[in-house]
Amino acid sequence: MPNVAHPDLLVGFDTSDDAGVFRVSDHVAIVQTMDFFTPIVDEPYAYGSIAAANALSDVYAMGGKPITAMNIACFDPEMAPPQVWADILRGMADKCEEAGAVLVGGHTVEDKQPKFGLSVTGIVDPDTVFDNRNAKEGDRVYLTKPLGMGIATTAAKFDDPVVKEGGEESAYATAVRFMAELNRIGAEFAHSVHSRCATDITGFGLAGHLFNIARASSVTIRIYHDQLPLLPNIEQLIEAGNVPAGARKNAAHLGDALHFSDSVPTWMRTLVTDPQTSGGLAVFSKEETEEYPLIGSVEAGPPRIVVD
Repeated sequence: MPNVAHPDLLVGFDTSDDAGVFRVSDHVAIVQTMDFFTPIVDEPYAYGSIAAANALSDVYAMGGKPITAMNIACFDPEMAPPQVWADILRGMADKCEEAGAVLVGGHTVEDKQPKFGLSVTGIVDPDTVFDNRNAKEGDRVYLTKPLGMGIATTAAKFDDPVVKEGGEESAYATAVRFMAELNRIGAEFAHSVHSRCATDITGFGLAGHLFNIARASSVTIRIYHDQLPLLPNIEQLIEAGNVPAGARKNAAHLGDALHFSDSVPTWMRTLVTDPQTSGGLAVFSKEETEEYPLIGSVEAGPPRIVVD
């Protein structure tokens, strides 16, 4: 990718932020993002809802408000009855309506492997953008959703009975509920504690997304492993081998930038690199609050993640 420079480009791709931000006036900037992926749940309506919430999340992760959305659909019309594709679109439409984003169209291609998501445009005040470069020594780190989405959906794919133990309170049902939850409330929380740095935890896992901030801000981020919010039965599911390939890839990518103290159990080392779908916001702020779990802090030091 060529380097891109423009006086109104407030956030580009060089800092691995969640979306691009471009200033159009002194008080308004547009936020642009897109995200789509293959099905991670069996229920079409839930898939559409989760895919939409995941794409909309990038706007919230920049402190913005989504205003329009466009579908990205790759479907094989002969693979399933028309109602399946209709239910995916219905789940998406309901989630966009909940977010207050206007659906303005999109594009569809025929594909043997279903893929679905959104391209989203939002708006934000240039003075209140959340930026990966804004983590400061002394910041506290809060997390707005539990971890373990990748573990739970992998366990469901391999029919591990533990993942659905407990019915509506099971790891699977809880994961689906949180994945379909908008990060709007998390973004409102971030603004309320005067945050200028946040990110949503998705495919790179908790450690990977926090490392993007550590690198952009030239700081060390410490994670308190015993304070991380978790889905039910996650330790048991990990120890049974329900680990996505992406977790191993994330760990390999971070290499020596990810450091564990001896007290961190093996299953927890897997969890912090577990790729999430539509995960929560990691919010950086100097303010103390009990509204969400405090999971870490920012220290002076080289860009790295320390889990202890």
